Amino acid sequence: MTIEILKQLNCPTHLINHSKAVCKKALKLSSNFNVDIELVKTGALLHDIGRSETNGIDHAIVGAEILKDMEFPDSVVNIALRHIGAGIPKEEAIQLGLPPKDYIPLTLEEKIVAHADNLTHWDKEVNLDFVIKKWKERLGEDHPSIPRIIKLHQEIVGPDFN
Repeated sequence: MTIEILKQLNCPTHLINHSKAVCKKALKLSSNFNVDIELVKTGALLHDIGRSETNGIDHAIVGAEILKDMEFPDSVVNIALRHIGAGIPKEEAIQLGLPPKDYIPLTLEEKIVAHADNLTHWDKEVNLDFVIKKWKERLGEDHPSIPRIIKLHQEIVGPDFN
């Protein structure tokens, strides 16, 4: 059903393939935890629904609004809202022109989907080194999101795994 929603919103095939790959990675990551698997699956498949309207950083906010309008529970809405990188704190959100609030994943399901998205480039699984290199190239060597991504990786994957 969730893939059908993406198709109804005319999401491009590459976005649907990305969402499927994020879902696959999120389910793999979930195997180490006691989480709501259906929530992880639904959240992973719909995390980028806002890209049906925008490819900007605000796609998370747009996606959350779409999901609210479709009457999805807050647990799914929040996965879309908080999935970018390892989350965005209020100060950075303001600098980015987003509504002033924290967009940090709070629940384990939110963290798993956010990091599965980090570890998925288009529809391919990538490692932490790839992710760090990508964000350093985009945002700069010392961007505060880099340590947040590493911390999230350690929490979800473990300290000894790339």
